[in-house]
Order: sequence, then C-alpha cells, then structure tokens
Amino acid sequence: MQPILQTTNLRKVYPPEKKGGTEFVAVDGISFELEPGQILGLLGPNGAGKSTTISMLLGVLTPTSGEISYFGKSFEANRSEILNQVGFASTYISMPWRLTVWENLRIYALLFDIEYTEFAKRAEKFLTKFGVWDQRYKMMNQLSAGQVTRIMLAKAFIPHPKVALLDEPTASLDPDIAHEVRRFVREQREQYGTSILYTSHNMDEVADLCDSVLFLRKGKIVAHDTPENLAGSISKAKVRLQVVDGLKRIERFAREQSLPATIIEREVILEIDEQKVAEFLMQLADEDIHYSQISIDKPTLEDYFLSMSI
Repeated sequence: MQPILQTTNLRKVYPPEKKGGTEFVAVDGISFELEPGQILGLLGPNGAGKSTTISMLLGVLTPTSGEISYFGKSFEANRSEILNQVGFASTYISMPWRLTVWENLRIYALLFDIEYTEFAKRAEKFLTKFGVWDQRYKMMNQLSAGQVTRIMLAKAFIPHPKVALLDEPTASLDPDIAHEVRRFVREQREQYGTSILYTSHNMDEVADLCDSVLFLRKGKIVAHDTPENLAGSISKAKVRLQVVDGLKRIERFAREQSLPATIIEREVILEIDEQKVAEFLMQLADEDIHYSQISIDKPTLEDYFLSMSI
C-alpha cells in the first residue's frame, strides 16, 4: 500500500549566525512514512526538530536536501495540489485577530473551494462539537487561548483533509476538552480515513491515540515503534509502599542495594528492575519490613520520553 506521506533523507541546515561560526543542523536526514489511516506520533524534547519538520511538510520551510512526497507525488512539484488535501492545526499559531471566527473559517474554506452551504454545515457541526458555536461572531482577539485552539482544530478539518498535521493540539485545553479532541481525532480517522501526524508533550495522550511513534533527538530519528514497545524498553518499574514498620530499615536497604528511593512521610517509592520485583518483596520480608499498601507502576511512555531526553 502506498504511503500517504513519505520523507527521504530530509535535512534542514541553517548557516552560521556570524562569520566563522558553525552551521546548525535542525533536521538531520530523517526518513519515515505515514500510512493510510495511521495516527503517527512525532515526539522529542524541545529543539529536537519537530516544528522544523512540520514546517517543511507544510512548505513553510524549504529543505536543505532530501525529498517529501504525498500520495506518491513530489511535494516540490505538486505543492498547490497537495496542500489542498492537507489540514494543519497548532496551539502556537492563530488566525487574523481582527476577523470574526466565522469570517476566518469562511475564508479558509474558500481556499479549498468549499461552497457556502456545505461550509456552513461543517462549521456548525465542528464548532458545536467543541463548544464554541456561540462564539462564531466574535473576533479572534476576544477569545480565550483554549477557545482559539478549538477553532483552529475545526478549521483544520473543515475541508475533510486526507492528511492532518497536528502540533500540540491539546496543550492549552482543560482535560475534559482534551478528551473530546482525542475522540474527535479518532472520528476523523474512522469516518474519512484521515492520516494524522501528531505531536504532543502529553505522553498519556500519545500512548492512547497513536498507532506508532517516531522519537526525534538532535534532528535524528532515534526510535520508531509502538507506544507499548517503547515503554516496554524501559526496564525500571516504580514500587510504592506504605510502610507500617521498618521505615529506617527499608531506607538502609535501598541505600545498600543502590536503589533510587523517595520517602514522603511513610510512603516509599523505589525504582527497581521489573524482573527483580518479586525478589525484592521477598527480601523485604527477610528484613522484617511491614507495609499496608503496595502498588507497582509498569514503565510508561513518559518514562521512555524522560530517559531519551536526558
């Protein structure tokens, strides 16, 4: 099956800021594919190259070298045709402030040749879903950051794009609205087969939503796998104990075993190799350490992110 989006050795290099300086490699030869109907996460710490990559995929930045293709066609040679099928939303980019929500969305729809009746139907559907239908005649500068984010998402999907590039789409949203956004993104994939490239710093969200994840560091792809497999590559589990008797003994034991430990009142949190948890619990019994509660947190995608961002 032909990829919806494909990059080959994509590179973006900025020249030195001053004479005699060194060039800055923002994106360093990355190659990946976005499959039909896939939600692909693009992760990495700040400065990893995520925003630069998305800017090149939108044609805002010109790659230093490498190739971008959509639907098997060269982006460079078919830019207008391709962008007519690509939606984009970002928490960090808005629309003209002096226009109303409705005016902004209508102008955007005209760029995609959507006739008014169809535009009005889609706009009402999306704005109602995001709880901002009553704001449609307000100017953008009268809205909260969360409202602007929701309107940007509605804008991105009004044309029913084949591809959507979503950059931190829930960063300024309350948890209940963020949950609604995730459900909305799934619906677009299910109803219209939209393929989605998704960036976020919310690892629970990425694990919940994305089929696969690319991890960027210093402009390079250093991992590409499912969220489950990436989380599983971290061997450390967190064991939480509510200690009834033997707090000083468990503190000494953790120090002797070189186990990272955090103690808050009578709660002890230790990082242990997941394979050694059973052995550890037996050792606690040998040390006559008593606890009333225990929970074992398996490694998560956030643990992986933190380990890779060091």
